[in-house]
Amino acid sequence: MIRKFLISLAIVLGLGWGGGPAFAAEWRAPGADARCPVCGMFVASYHNWTASIILKDGARVFFDGPKDMFRYFFDLNKYRPGAGPEAVEEIFVTEYYTVQPVPARQVYFINGSDVLGPMGKELVPVKGLEPARAFLRDHGGVKLLRFDGQALIEVDIQQ
Repeated sequence: MIRKFLISLAIVLGLGWGGGPAFAAEWRAPGADARCPVCGMFVASYHNWTASIILKDGARVFFDGPKDMFRYFFDLNKYRPGAGPEAVEEIFVTEYYTVQPVPARQVYFINGSDVLGPMGKELVPVKGLEPARAFLRDHGGVKLLRFDGQALIEVDIQQ
């Protein structure tokens, strides 16, 4: 009942990936056997970093972190021949401070910090500009990025 209400509210408010039913793609944790298609690591062990791409055909692809997820997304045809960005329903990342899944378009990504992911240097997802600035003060970083659904775009750190 509550879920139906939230889905209806999201549709009315126009939230979602882009034009389709809002929240149609919901986060699900990876199974124990899920492997990152980019590096081959088992993903479930790295729940603090898990990222996921949900395709419009219902397929779910899990990653050990945003860095590999973006490698996959930006070279989608290599991993899923014939597929392009239009095949993507939603992309989720695990937010650094809350360790909760959020759509990738709702966070800032910090590149070059002292925080390491499962495979070393990682793009760290932080929700909100002020938390991202606090992260930069605490952990350094050379770039602040946003994902617009097609590309990672550099944001002026001084903004």
